Amino acid sequence: MDKKQLSILATLVGIFLFAYLINFSSPKIQNAIMESFYMLQWYVRYHTLACVVPAMFIAGAIATFFSKEAVLRHLGPKANKVEAYSVASTSGTVLAVCSCSVLPMFAGIYRVGAGLGPASAFLYSGPAINVMAIFLTARVLGFDLGIARIIGSVVFAVVIGLIMAVIFRKDEEERTAAVMQLPDPPPAKRSLWQTALFFVCMITFLVFSDWANPSQTIIEKTDGTHIHATVLIRTAETYRVQLEEPLGDMKKGTKLMLNISDIASETDHTTEGYEWVAWVFHHRWYIASGFFLAVLVMSFTWFDREELTEWMDQTWSFSKSIIPLLFGGVLVTGFVGALIPEHIVASWVGGDSFTSNLVASMIGGMWYFATLTEIPILEALIGLGMGRGPALALLLAGPALSLPSIAVIYSVIGFKKTATFVVLTVIMSTFVGMVFGWFFV
Repeated sequence: MDKKQLSILATLVGIFLFAYLINFSSPKIQNAIMESFYMLQWYVRYHTLACVVPAMFIAGAIATFFSKEAVLRHLGPKANKVEAYSVASTSGTVLAVCSCSVLPMFAGIYRVGAGLGPASAFLYSGPAINVMAIFLTARVLGFDLGIARIIGSVVFAVVIGLIMAVIFRKDEEERTAAVMQLPDPPPAKRSLWQTALFFVCMITFLVFSDWANPSQTIIEKTDGTHIHATVLIRTAETYRVQLEEPLGDMKKGTKLMLNISDIASETDHTTEGYEWVAWVFHHRWYIASGFFLAVLVMSFTWFDREELTEWMDQTWSFSKSIIPLLFGGVLVTGFVGALIPEHIVASWVGGDSFTSNLVASMIGGMWYFATLTEIPILEALIGLGMGRGPALALLLAGPALSLPSIAVIYSVIGFKKTATFVVLTVIMSTFVGMVFGWFFV
């Protein structure tokens, strides 16, 4: 039985055991099931069209229009290490997107021939080095955590990539040889500047369509109550919010579920210095639409029907293999997260011991964090007793890993490489968090 069939068998066995053993009459289980579907609806409504779908088209374009020679020259196993890892480990500062956007692009460059090392560095750094998230981390959680987050993210990307390249050197040599056996693509029908402009416009569209709002929200309910909160999850009927100021007997950090029908109005409360970021968020679709139109014009002007068909075929290939895994991973994340209340998590990650940092890294590797939502969640956990070392460990492991992303990475590079990437991320996050906690309390 090959690996694909084993994966299918494992999935079926897992579903069977879940359906056979779970106590569906338990209120806690029923709530967890509802939470998983709330999270899926939020993901579908606010991340799929603006984030996942554009990323699939970019991945398809990479597989179609990037020559393997160019990729191997700059990102291949034998590429200049300084150039390859410098580009891969700092790409997040340009992309400013979450992991669900980076995953398809990682799959695209890896399929075309990028070395496992640079591809792994890109996979880690893409969502981790988000400029907005780092500045807000420094502002909300402390300057020390913000600086440690950016240094740790860049260093982690390079170190993880180098270790992955060394461990799987033989596999990479065989894969590179196989890539080189593929027939050479026909000569490019466009100049380099045309191809570069095409990709710049697609990536810029993705950056603006997935632009995050740095503001908290002032919610006025129909009964006149004003709630100062961060909106964590929005569904068709409800908001899941976290209080940023006490409300009656409820402390800051308390989470509430609000019915949209009970909300009279919403107003942004933007941190000083981030007004322009909030302005871009509220006008993002106007900006993104300009780049979308530019992509359309270039597509129908510079590309022939055969190239467009190949692009759509590659995009569909990525979509049908990646999107189901993302949706399934989000469902599982919502279910598991509902079974583990935050006060329990905080009790596991108090202090700066090895165990606390390891638990924080593992939780970061399981939860799915949309861009910027990790900051108010961590602020609440720190208020409940989480140590600053475990907070950093979670910040370093969280953006790059989650149950949905692990499932997708496995589908691209297989079990051994995925397990190694996950273990490296968790262990390095654990030790850096522990060392950080010794010096910053």
